[in-house]
Amino acid sequence: MNKDLVSELKGKLDEQKVSLTKELESFAKKDDVPKGDWETRYPNRENGTMEEEADEVQEYGNMLPVEYSLELKLKDVNSALAKISRQERDPAAAGEYGRCENCGKEIEEDRLRAVPEAKLCMKCNNNK
Repeated sequence: MNKDLVSELKGKLDEQKVSLTKELESFAKKDDVPKGDWETRYPNRENGTMEEEADEVQEYGNMLPVEYSLELKLKDVNSALAKISRQERDPAAAGEYGRCENCGKEIEEDRLRAVPEAKLCMKCNNNK
């Protein structure tokens, strides 16, 4: 994969990382045990009515799957950035980013442009 494309995709991944982190910070706090974990904050509105407290429980419950989804996406983005970083430091790691983790073939450029954190080529992704 050419260096200009990797550089472009790294920029996209950096932007995604910032965006995902900001979104998570809006309703969750970072919990580093386990590493990279986030914990949704419970909306703590004191002295509310029973109806308001029920709304808080529902709001909290609604945010848990959102947190999980964003955590997974951020984990994939961080993994892709780590692969790029290893390639930049160690020529022996060249080709690690952009290579399918299932079949070992190079991931299609169009796929990486659309999903720069992709771990699988289109064929393997469609077969999972």
